[in-house]
Amino acid sequence: MRNLSVVAEFVLLGIPHTEGLETVLFGLFLSFYLLTLLGNLTILLAIFSSTRLHTPMYFFLCKLSVCDIFFPSVSSPKMLFYLSGNSRVVSYAGCVSQLFFYHFLGCTECFLYTVMAYDRFVAICHPLRYTIIMSHRVCAILASGTSVFGCIQATFLTTLTFQLPYCGPNEVDYYFCDIPVMLKLACADTSALELVGFISVGLMPLSCFLLILTSYSCIVFSILQIRSAEGRRRAFSTCSAHLSAILLSFMPVVLIYLQPTPNPWLNAAVQVLNNLVTPMLNPLIYSLRNQEVKSSLKKVLHQLGLLSAQ
Repeated sequence: MRNLSVVAEFVLLGIPHTEGLETVLFGLFLSFYLLTLLGNLTILLAIFSSTRLHTPMYFFLCKLSVCDIFFPSVSSPKMLFYLSGNSRVVSYAGCVSQLFFYHFLGCTECFLYTVMAYDRFVAICHPLRYTIIMSHRVCAILASGTSVFGCIQATFLTTLTFQLPYCGPNEVDYYFCDIPVMLKLACADTSALELVGFISVGLMPLSCFLLILTSYSCIVFSILQIRSAEGRRRAFSTCSAHLSAILLSFMPVVLIYLQPTPNPWLNAAVQVLNNLVTPMLNPLIYSLRNQEVKSSLKKVLHQLGLLSAQ
């Protein structure tokens, strides 16, 4: 007879084909995680400390930095915990929480990139009406909306995954609980749910990407109308950071969830890029290409005594 006992906990097997590399991976991922926290906290400090940066663009950048702090924190602490030789066991509730918050924060960032593209569209295509269109109330509604819709999407995906019975094997062949690996452990036919999940996970980023593409098509057209070469350079410089961050965020989603035949090792490598490397690079992307952020950072570092006056 088949054992129908309900699974109460899962065992994370970690990144495939990395046996014996635990110490190296621990040092590498800990460095990424600490740099991510440091970089995003520095961006928040720079924006809060400078009144010149209290604009809609930097308001949304603050929310992105907050998401980039919490996003890697969903999976990294547990991964670092077991890479240091501790237990790989995660409770059923812990697994549900990992999956929910991973998709909640990921979807929120996806919607946030779309809102940021709209903000740049208004700033460049309708500069005289910018302060009226992007009022404090509108910014608050847009920022809240990204979280609300992210929560709805994550709730749907989490419910879809965990309404299945888990009564057999409990070894998760991955370093955190995500939809593809969890469906493999379910004691039921998952083909229909895999299709629904595929459509849901694919449709949301695709819709956001098309909206972003529309915004930037209008932006490029407007920039090309600018007669001043310096004006065109500044406009392109402002948008290039956002476009770089969008590519780093959207490409892993396409590679992980929309590939016809999943490759566990490739998925894990891309997921690490998405979970740790992208949030670590975002502060560099937005600060190195933005003179206002760089000036504010220098001022903050000087006040803290970490940078000598020049």
